[in-house]
Amino acid sequence: MSGVRENLVSMAAQDAPVTVIGGGLAGCEAAWQLLRRGFRVRLREMKPDRFSPAHKSPHLAELVCSNSLRSASLENAVGLLKEEMRRMGSLILEAADATAVPAGGALAVNRNAFSCRIEEKLTAQPSLELIRGEVTEIPAEGITIVASGPLTSDALAGSIAQITGGEYLYFYDAISPIVEGESIDLSRVFAASRYGHGEADYLNCPMDRETYETFWKELTRAEETPLRAFEEIRCFEGCLPIEVIARRGIETLAHGPMKPVGLIDPLTGSQPHAVVQLRREDRDGILYNIVGFQTKLTWPEQRRLFRMIPGLENAEFARYGSAHRNTFLNAPTLLTETLRLRSHPQLFFAGQITGVEGYVESAAMGLLAGLNAACLIAGRKGIPPPRETALGALVTHITNADRKTFQPMNVTFGLFPPISGRVRKKDRGGHYARRSLAALAAWQASNSLV
Repeated sequence: MSGVRENLVSMAAQDAPVTVIGGGLAGCEAAWQLLRRGFRVRLREMKPDRFSPAHKSPHLAELVCSNSLRSASLENAVGLLKEEMRRMGSLILEAADATAVPAGGALAVNRNAFSCRIEEKLTAQPSLELIRGEVTEIPAEGITIVASGPLTSDALAGSIAQITGGEYLYFYDAISPIVEGESIDLSRVFAASRYGHGEADYLNCPMDRETYETFWKELTRAEETPLRAFEEIRCFEGCLPIEVIARRGIETLAHGPMKPVGLIDPLTGSQPHAVVQLRREDRDGILYNIVGFQTKLTWPEQRRLFRMIPGLENAEFARYGSAHRNTFLNAPTLLTETLRLRSHPQLFFAGQITGVEGYVESAAMGLLAGLNAACLIAGRKGIPPPRETALGALVTHITNADRKTFQPMNVTFGLFPPISGRVRKKDRGGHYARRSLAALAAWQASNSLV
């Protein structure tokens, strides 16, 4: 609790507890950030009374899919995010470091020991009330943090939809890959919108018939990621995986997501046989979405196949496409940069439901939600971390992305403000890390609750 003022602790004893719904990584992290600042927490977790289709352990903070929390290197965006969380007193990172197992350059943990340590640390806190049992409605009173995860139960999802508006809550997630803008060969693409309407908002990768047919043939026999039973995808017809569309016939892509109608290649003066369009994913043009290429292909297959697209031969992927069961909010429409619901200032969201991907990113949003709830109790205005940090870059993205095309995202250096000056590609990670940790330290120094 170092650095936290004593009067905040005494004030917290007089306040009602903050309700945290969900005992996954995000919920546990949010609870811990409140507890370590002297505030009371009521943690609600439905296990072991009820399990989601993915969960098996009765413990809090269960790792379902993997024991790896990905790269440990500061020169990788997720490694940097973990270091920032360590410096913010993260329970999840403390437990991960304490239960780590050898995994080369990754941070991997003993899953059972990891969950047990987190549960023991939390339940040892006298200011925590742990209540087992399903929550079916958002509490009408008091400060609440919803960290119910990507497999939120139907009843609670219904309550969230009622508060947020059902059109802003999504249940199945089929997303397209995102490539780094500087890895696109601009000599092979052209900027244009169909029929020249409006601004030239898209980069277009033209294909002649031979290139298209070779690409189509490889796509129809590419390897897909197997889905678990509860992840059976029921996508809308307009959101089918690209490989599913391709298998319907050789020209289905050229008449669907790759249709060239209204686009003239300035190099040839004619309409290509097919076009892959790239849409700017952020204001600065750092990242580009491959439009209509939602996919279930394995990551190696995505790298191999999508680098066959003219202009993407050396593409670097900030995010791969995927299709899986996911419950998430349209965060840019609904949430502030402090993760508060715009229409309900006492309601925060945390974890994967905010539109982030990955265990570490989910826990990071729990950390920020807990911190901002503490600010609210203390009568302080929440101050988002600087965008130069991994925490700030991630929360800025999910709350400021395009509302019409928002999809979940992992942390990546493509979300950070560009580094000024010329820096060799292999040195960029180090530059991002040094800038980030300096910005984090300055932010912490200027905010007593941080």
